[in-house]
Amino acid sequence: MDEHTGDLGAVTRPEPDPEELILGRDAELARLFRVVDSASADPVLMLAGEMGTGKSALLDRAVRRAEASGARVLRAEGSESESSLAFSALHQLLRSLRAEMDGLPQRQRAALVHAFGAGPAPSGPDLMLVGVAVLNLLSDLGDRGPVLVVLDDAQWCDRASLDVLSFAARRLAGEPVTILIGARSGDHVPGFDRHVPTLTLGPLDNPAAGRLLDLQPTNPTSHTRTRILEQAGGNPLALVELARAASAHDTAAPPPSAGPLPLTDHLERIFAARLNGLPTPTAEALLLLAAMDSADSAIAAAVGLPAAQDAAWLPAEQAGLVRRTGRDVRFRHPLVRSAVYHAASSGAQRQAHLALAEMLRGEPDRRAWHLAAACPGPDAGVSAELERTAARARRRGGHAAAGKALQRAAELAPRREDSARLLVEAASAAVFTGDIAWVEELAAAARARTDDPSLLAAAAVHAGRLAVLTVRHATVFSRLTEAAEQLAHSQPAAALDLLAGAAVVRFYAGEDTQRHRIEDLLRRLPDDASNTGVRTWVRAVSDPFDERAGLVALLPQLAAEAETRPEQLTTVGIMAWLLDETPQAVRAFDEAFHRWELQGALPEGLGGAVAWAYVERGRWEQAREACTRTTAVGRAAGLDHAVACAATVDAAVLAFQGDASSARTRAEEALALIDPLESRSVAVYARRALGAAAAAEGAYETAYDQLRMVFTADGTPVHYHACYPALADLAAAAVRCGRSDEAARIVERSANALADNASPRLRALISRARGLLAKPEVAEPHFRAALADPVLEYWPFERAQTLLDLAEWLRRRRRIAEARGPLTEALETFRRLGARPWIERARAESRAAGLDVTDTAPDALAELSPQQQQIIRLAARGLTNREIGEKLFLSPRTVSSHLYRSFPKLGITARSQLRDLIEGTLDTARHQE
Repeated sequence: MDEHTGDLGAVTRPEPDPEELILGRDAELARLFRVVDSASADPVLMLAGEMGTGKSALLDRAVRRAEASGARVLRAEGSESESSLAFSALHQLLRSLRAEMDGLPQRQRAALVHAFGAGPAPSGPDLMLVGVAVLNLLSDLGDRGPVLVVLDDAQWCDRASLDVLSFAARRLAGEPVTILIGARSGDHVPGFDRHVPTLTLGPLDNPAAGRLLDLQPTNPTSHTRTRILEQAGGNPLALVELARAASAHDTAAPPPSAGPLPLTDHLERIFAARLNGLPTPTAEALLLLAAMDSADSAIAAAVGLPAAQDAAWLPAEQAGLVRRTGRDVRFRHPLVRSAVYHAASSGAQRQAHLALAEMLRGEPDRRAWHLAAACPGPDAGVSAELERTAARARRRGGHAAAGKALQRAAELAPRREDSARLLVEAASAAVFTGDIAWVEELAAAARARTDDPSLLAAAAVHAGRLAVLTVRHATVFSRLTEAAEQLAHSQPAAALDLLAGAAVVRFYAGEDTQRHRIEDLLRRLPDDASNTGVRTWVRAVSDPFDERAGLVALLPQLAAEAETRPEQLTTVGIMAWLLDETPQAVRAFDEAFHRWELQGALPEGLGGAVAWAYVERGRWEQAREACTRTTAVGRAAGLDHAVACAATVDAAVLAFQGDASSARTRAEEALALIDPLESRSVAVYARRALGAAAAAEGAYETAYDQLRMVFTADGTPVHYHACYPALADLAAAAVRCGRSDEAARIVERSANALADNASPRLRALISRARGLLAKPEVAEPHFRAALADPVLEYWPFERAQTLLDLAEWLRRRRRIAEARGPLTEALETFRRLGARPWIERARAESRAAGLDVTDTAPDALAELSPQQQQIIRLAARGLTNREIGEKLFLSPRTVSSHLYRSFPKLGITARSQLRDLIEGTLDTARHQE
């Protein structure tokens, strides 16, 4: 024997026990066991490592540990071929829970069944509803005992499954459910890349590597042992397989003069060498299994693989290529599958895929992909099959799967025009994944295949639609406006759509030069009745105060035209909010949600407007529900800007409710996600929330400093829309920390800039600010002006603050009897809203005015956290724990836990008392003074 395979030890041992192969991993095992035993604070743990480092072996040990303790184990393994099949990993994970699915609420069960390709959609694909269904399933299982969810080779799991599981994972705190994720180091696992603790498996140290070699059936010695240790680099699989190769005189080992091959290439050669001499039936079965690449043994049996025939599988098992458990046959490692597949000729590969396609006639999506793998060149029939697969995936909410199918269909389309069309459709589907790089790749590929103006325009619009929601506002704005300019004459409708996206970017960025660019391009586009809605959108979003009266006059017409089109109603609502027509905005949003709960995987541009409108209208619970959904969707799609927008609204409500610490945390999260120069609107909202949090604690100097930051050094608003509502709060903080003169200059500068274009709401806020900053003897007319217009009742919190300011001024002028009316009204509003800091301030002022104010039921809810208040109010309306969880994206167990902790604080013992408590709170607040 030569020096590369010789010098073998004389002692031959039996195959090592798999338990013995986990060497040098004591710390990692201990960490896994702590998680499995619920001794860890982390409900989710990512196990990352290079191929062959032992991830699957460690997960197996964790599974056995969990099963030994009586836990329910759900397991799925990602596979490359199924990564394009929407919800395939989720189906694999939950296939044993069919009975439990029957216990879900009808909408959730229907959404889950539809996701798996059976039954009609409940009301269109809703990834969040599928996520709530999975959360409820896991929670229900947790009621019976601990649950362990294991997802191995997660880098190959389909995107839809990962989105749903990451959604559920973020809501498992307090549940007896643990999720272990195995993935290759450096690979992207959407939803689990950030905020998930990661345990990384590095190479074994030299002593552990030596002990592992000592355990091999034939112990390599001398030069061979040294060479194996050097080339394996501490990789356990490499150590085992190189030792096996050496013992078998493997001729695939490279000669010293060539140097070591990359580990994976080397191992693939080793595995491929074991194929030599295998019986033909075994080789054919292995190739079929490799071509299918499915961890689902049920499918393997269904398609006719000879899983139960020892004659076929025994040689492969003896060669160390596969493992068998009953009828389940699996490759020992993904490298084996790769080696088997690539060792076959291209013709043999195609024949294997064709054979599988024939066997899978009952599985049209899998069949389509195998037909595609068998295509050596363009094929119109297979391209059409993939297009149908994409349509099915989109109906189930599997946008990533649809995009991949359409992309492959485009590659197989014989005609360039069809290829370009399919690429544009692929980009349309890919938009909903949040993967901007992929969308741009598809759009570029489409542009390379066609000069059709309509297709080019559509590609630009799809890329722009997603780019609007990213944080790269300056770059995206330039791209959108340049594309709009190029299409202005040939495709004016598409140019206007691009300009609509550019207007959204202008809102987020708040850059004045962008407004001039938009106005210039808008003048070049034809103005006709067919595009009134889009043109109004561009004008309202890019500059809501220029010709405000004319824009407001168009809203009723646009609302009437959108009456049966919920997505258009939402657009009208956003425009109404921008124009400070909040009542009309809320009506439009309510009608849209009544007809169609917002669906799809992305929050649309300016989606935060919905939550802000509810905040302004005093419907804070609904505002936080909207934030919850936007946060969930934004995180699933990797859209930090959408998450940041929602965080600022949430922070504002938390501050108003008196949870200053949580408000600061949320506002700081938002600021950490964006560049304040690129996203001025988000930065301003965050500063306003931080100012409100400081004011809630009486830290007025800090409040002023935060609010001062939303104006430049000379007092110009940092953002053309988001800054103006802060004027009154800025003045309120200024008078309490001696900064009145500076604040007055800022208020007057803004008032002059707005002039006659100020909305009634902004005129009221400016009047309130002037009243606060004025000398006491001239303040009253300003306060009265701020309360004069009856329409201001639609902004209850702002009106109540003005009422309280007026009452304080009146009492200090010894007009106590006059102060009692506004005090009573303000206190009632603050109580109804749950604005605890302002309740305390109004209560103290009421006592000073001689009103009999007692600390009774109206403040009971103030002892609860904002989330507990949401849950209590929904429960008082008669919603079940499941229904509350579905609205707030919580598990029933979490809802139950909040109720359990809330009841003692409320002084009640039964759910039936909640309605009386809430109604009594409101009645007492209205009538006790």
